[in-house]
Amino acid sequence: MDKPNSVKGTATPYALATAGVLFASICFGFVPYFSRGLTDQGLAPYAVAFYRYILAAVVLLPALLKYRSNWREIVWGMVAGGVMGLGWVGYVTALETVPASTVGVLYMTYPVFTIVISWTLFGDRPTRRSIVAAGLIVTAAIIAGSPASVPADQILTLLVSLAAPFGFGFGICVLVHRLSRIAPLARIASVSLGSVIGLAPLILASEINEIQPKGGSDWFLIVGIGLITALIPQLIYTVCSPIIGATRTAVIGSIELPTMFAVGVLAFGEVITAAQAIACALILGAIAMTQSRSTRTVTTVISKEPER
Repeated sequence: MDKPNSVKGTATPYALATAGVLFASICFGFVPYFSRGLTDQGLAPYAVAFYRYILAAVVLLPALLKYRSNWREIVWGMVAGGVMGLGWVGYVTALETVPASTVGVLYMTYPVFTIVISWTLFGDRPTRRSIVAAGLIVTAAIIAGSPASVPADQILTLLVSLAAPFGFGFGICVLVHRLSRIAPLARIASVSLGSVIGLAPLILASEINEIQPKGGSDWFLIVGIGLITALIPQLIYTVCSPIIGATRTAVIGSIELPTMFAVGVLAFGEVITAAQAIACALILGAIAMTQSRSTRTVTTVISKEPER
């Protein structure tokens, strides 16, 4: 288990780092608020995804250019970003009609996809504990997304939303196995730029009313989804997660799911069902149980220093 640095004078930085990871994780949980706000105004789901990634891609482009000699790693990062960006379209689409709490539970299945992809593509065998945790997560997804819990006409939408955790799982595997030689900011930049490029054909083929913000409130939401749910929390993770370690980052980061539940209740007037509450508890329990590198998140892996 990761232990806090016990050297005198490091207590405050450790506490600040813990608070930073907590703050960043809560920011990630606000995605449904900005996403549904934009789709309710008529923006296409892929436009919402594009706006989430474009800011980080532009701001961090200089960090990527610094490592242009590592073009193989950059290409891998862009491929991962493209898969993640396109997968995120399914997540945004589901949030248009399905309760944020239900979509949030299915989104949190990405550790399962990470385990399967890492094992099949990169030969990274899962631990027994991670397999048990994956079983709990799958059980939670079945409970939250079963016909008994959601209307029959939403099941197909929920299945499509699984493209998002699949994309995140693939992205984590690429970050772990292919991007260790470039700096953290360059990793964020390559993934963000890949997402933008992957979504660009959909943007170019769209009608202008599907992608153009319609007023000041839309621009507020666009800036919010780019800054509050992407660039700022990613940068905070990059600084803070190495200080507190992967174990505590994973556990503290699980606050993202209850935040999604809170957004659904407070912003959209949703009612949390018993099935959703049980599913949430199972996922939080799975994350807490593993307390190891098997519960990687994209941002935790991004924050690791490059290999020499």
